[in-house]
Amino acid sequence: MDQHKFLREGGGWYIDLPEYLEQGGSKGDLAMVAGADTMLDIMAEGESTVEIQLDTHPFDGADLLELVEVCDPVVGGGYYVLHTYNSKPINHRMWLCAVTNFVFGHLPESIYIKKV
Repeated sequence: MDQHKFLREGGGWYIDLPEYLEQGGSKGDLAMVAGADTMLDIMAEGESTVEIQLDTHPFDGADLLELVEVCDPVVGGGYYVLHTYNSKPINHRMWLCAVTNFVFGHLPESIYIKKV
């Protein structure tokens, strides 16, 4: 199970992933947009940082992000739906970019998440 910090900077959200930047990736690639930013607004509850546990296998108290559409290779990433948050229905659609491949080594069918 991985744990990642997300930071609100200049009105936008970014995943804190220094190892990605060290390997030549750009900070712009780490921006959370197209619904992922809205999810982080909800999870952060007004704070400027949020830490989230992520895994491709279910774990206690986690909610499911389900891959519903793989984007073409030019765009990269895929669209996911967060069916519930804190076990309450939300059905929130978001795009997770190709950095998801960096984090998991592939584009997972299921990502389980839980705010720390």
